[in-house]
Amino acid sequence: MMSYEHPSRDEIKQLLLDTQTIAVVGLSDDPSKTSHMVSEAMQSKGYRIVPVNPNAASILGETSYPSLKDIPFPVDVVNVFRRPEHTPPIAEEAVAIGAKALWLQLGIANEDAARIATEGGLRIIMDRCIKVEDSILLPNGKS
Repeated sequence: MMSYEHPSRDEIKQLLLDTQTIAVVGLSDDPSKTSHMVSEAMQSKGYRIVPVNPNAASILGETSYPSLKDIPFPVDVVNVFRRPEHTPPIAEEAVAIGAKALWLQLGIANEDAARIATEGGLRIIMDRCIKVEDSILLPNGKS
């Protein structure tokens, strides 16, 4: 087991300030699902949300991609709404596409995914909600 520490609040704030594009793995097209509500809120704050869901053509007005590797442009943060056991391969893809950070949502943590991301040069945040962190750290938006 590796010892895992979250980045500092200042580091998370800077990451959010530097982020334009968030690929959301496991983004549901069902508006009642948490992944949809969080992504919609982040989109309303000015982030480009890129759905990663092989079962949807588009979500929140954006083209949905079957996997991270299918996204044809750079991604800053990979935000994950999948069970912990599914996260190591997602971490590998996040490293492969050159993302800056892997963010596992509230209730999701996986040491293997953290190790893969860290060794691949990515920031790793686990078991935290990106919408909550953004609201606390950037209450007035990114300006």
